[in-house]
Amino acid sequence: MVKSFNSRPEILWRQVWGLATLLVAMIFSWMAFGLYQPKILQKLELADLVGGLGIIQGLIATFMEPLIGGLSDRIQQRSGNRLPVISVGVTLASLIFVAVSLLIAQNLEGVMRWVIPVLMTVWVIAMMIFRGPAIAMLMQFTPVTELPQANAVLVFVFGLVGAIGPLLNTFLSRVGAPVTFLLGAIALVMAAYILQSSIPNHAFNPASIDQDIPSTTPPILLILIFIVGLGAGLEVNLLMSVFPQELQTQLPSITLEFITSGILLVSAIASIPLGEWTAQLGANKAITLGLGAMTGLMGLALLNDYDILVVGFILAFGISFGLVFVSMIPFALGKVPPHQAGLSTGLYFGGSAAATTVVSILSQQMGITSIAAFLLAEVAFFLVAGCIVISKKIQLA
Repeated sequence: MVKSFNSRPEILWRQVWGLATLLVAMIFSWMAFGLYQPKILQKLELADLVGGLGIIQGLIATFMEPLIGGLSDRIQQRSGNRLPVISVGVTLASLIFVAVSLLIAQNLEGVMRWVIPVLMTVWVIAMMIFRGPAIAMLMQFTPVTELPQANAVLVFVFGLVGAIGPLLNTFLSRVGAPVTFLLGAIALVMAAYILQSSIPNHAFNPASIDQDIPSTTPPILLILIFIVGLGAGLEVNLLMSVFPQELQTQLPSITLEFITSGILLVSAIASIPLGEWTAQLGANKAITLGLGAMTGLMGLALLNDYDILVVGFILAFGISFGLVFVSMIPFALGKVPPHQAGLSTGLYFGGSAAATTVVSILSQQMGITSIAAFLLAEVAFFLVAGCIVISKKIQLA
């Protein structure tokens, strides 16, 4: 991995790792939020809000991500970087974490109980303020042609931290919600400081400008980026929410946590070589291949009668998962000029948030069987593949 980094001197690796540090803090914070939001609402006798609140937060993300991404583009053009947006989001999210950690220690009653779910929803918005703009900063750190290698670092970190998620959840459950939220606030502030200290004022990598990309992006292309995010998000959510149970049924001796952690760990290990391969293959082909492989593996898993093959499916799912994540950001950023990077990542993440909401609604209202998940994933794949073909034709026009 070090050799791979050294062989790419045109990539600003210090800044990329600074961004990866912020990603670690974000994942940790989301884990804390996901672990304790249901518990806190149940303690406040608001358990009925758990499912509905998650859906509302997902819908907010669907619309807010592109808006905030576009705003960060305008700030980027005025100030030379997106750090002001990131600073605002990190500060707000950290303050809310501190406020929640103090409030849940109190015996809130009556109307005051509703302060917590409101703050939690505002926290989700605060996280959205800096997630997309932060990822869009990859355009400042690397040429478009090298985006897969830089993004592979983020996928490596994402997969590795996600793989140890069960251990982190055990630790967080022991220390309690107040301490957990304080740790989340500290992690966000420290990570933002590390990122900011790694970036000189008005840092911009002119090599990231692709002369083949026009200065303005056709609206239809922006819509296609959103739809690709939606389709890819559907497949990933269906994979991680449905098929670990399917594999666990085939091999009961392993736990669900082992399966999900195994998929994420494999994706982390495979991310670096997949980044090199995606740079050669192209993001369009890589994301199509990754989603196609994921869909095919879902179908094969349904037909599997051999428990020994479950380990093979974990490995294969992990590789396809890694390929999708390595190629998705280069796909989104490669469709637009640098001054629209925030909007592009916002549209992709907005589509992904919409997918999470759809899967959540389906799961709560009717449940999703493995067969239904496979069929829906198949529809999502053909939708994405069609959008990618159309987007290539638009770019060549």
